[in-house]
Amino acid sequence: MSDLPKGGERPGTWPALSPWLALFASSGTLICCALPALLVAVGAGAALSSLVSAVPGIVWVSEYKAEVFAFAGLMLVASGVAQWRNRFAPCPVDPALRDACLRTRKASARIYLASLAVYAVGGWFAFVQPFFQAF
Repeated sequence: MSDLPKGGERPGTWPALSPWLALFASSGTLICCALPALLVAVGAGAALSSLVSAVPGIVWVSEYKAEVFAFAGLMLVASGVAQWRNRFAPCPVDPALRDACLRTRKASARIYLASLAVYAVGGWFAFVQPFFQAF
């Protein structure tokens, strides 16, 4: 009669969108910190200069890196909570829909882990690496 799961709850879009939003937010940490550090480390300072002149917003993102990391961290926490809460959510009984549900759940977990890795790399270049360069 109804296509709702057993508990009568309709699954929301937040659990499906949250890993993508977290990946988008954490990729900002790469743009602000890891990409410029990588370009300078491989001797491509001229390429970085051209990139900054073509996309001046990179300078703004680098100036507010603490805020960028705070926003990305909040998005990662929200996405992690959504992943955790929906880890045992019911999937449809139909075999094709169930398989799609399970594949989507695994893909969301992989995207979330990739987001954490991107965040960690950006955090390394933004906060840890400059500390070691001071010595």
